[in-house]
Amino acid sequence: MPRFVTAWILSGLALAAAAGLLGDHMNIGVSGDSTGERVVAIALVALVFTAINAFVAPVIKTLSLPFIIVTLGFALLVINALLLLLTEWVTDKFGVEFHVDGFWWAVLGSIVISIVNAVLGGFTNKNHPHPAR
Repeated sequence: MPRFVTAWILSGLALAAAAGLLGDHMNIGVSGDSTGERVVAIALVALVFTAINAFVAPVIKTLSLPFIIVTLGFALLVINALLLLLTEWVTDKFGVEFHVDGFWWAVLGSIVISIVNAVLGGFTNKNHPHPAR
């Protein structure tokens, strides 16, 4: 499976987990949505989130590298929260329901997303070992 599709699926699962854990502070879709509509909303939010993390995040993190080093990596929490808020802004422009209650909830959401991505990513890497070099 191409790397982008794997990242998209993992992001969808991580975003759904974060939305579930954060309750009313992070919502994907509308409360009255059917399960199918909710899955579509998660897939669309995950697509935007994955695209932002593939194209925007590397540029921002590279430009912020000195600040990341000085803060011993804590700046990554801020960057990841801002990328999550950017995802909220972009999905809103496309009419997809995704809401985060503010910066600190975005920080908490990005922590949950990172942990879930790391755990699930560990399973996918074990199933697809790199070829011998």
